[in-house]
Amino acid sequence: MNKTYQTKLHRIFLISELPEPLKRSSSHLQISDNYIVNTRLRIRSMRSPETNKRTFFLQQRFPVGEDYSHWKISEIYLNEVEHALFERFEGRELRRNRYYFDLDGRQIEIDVFLGELWGLIIAKACFETEKDFEDFEIPPFAIAEITHNPFFFGENFIGKHYQEIQAEFMRMNETNQIILNENDE
Repeated sequence: MNKTYQTKLHRIFLISELPEPLKRSSSHLQISDNYIVNTRLRIRSMRSPETNKRTFFLQQRFPVGEDYSHWKISEIYLNEVEHALFERFEGRELRRNRYYFDLDGRQIEIDVFLGELWGLIIAKACFETEKDFEDFEIPPFAIAEITHNPFFFGENFIGKHYQEIQAEFMRMNETNQIILNENDE
């Protein structure tokens, strides 16, 4: 058994705006991910605007199987000197603000993408057990579930614009490859 990795179960959803009572000025983290070309590695920098505290780490992530809801993740926390050694890999960057939302006792991570992906907002629910994963219903503020589509993996957003995200959503919708929120049908 490899104890280096944690297995994470999650479901991912497209949303059109932050759910109430969240606002863009609400407490959040600023996240910058730099993906290292031809690897499963990324360097993550997180900053709290309220405290200016920064956290750096190196992550390796990859899906387990073909359904893309289960991921193996390993992290190494870095200090500033160690992080500086990885700066040469910067340039394939995604930036976003992460908000946390409580939905009936479950914490939902909501990422508002910045730069060329402005307009893209993704919500992620993480689970400890398969039962919780299977029993979870699409949040009422979600437009659609995108858990099983690799187009929506972070590293696949590199070099893309929001219009390309919209086009993929429309393609998926037209070919019935997307699970729409029943409240929006």
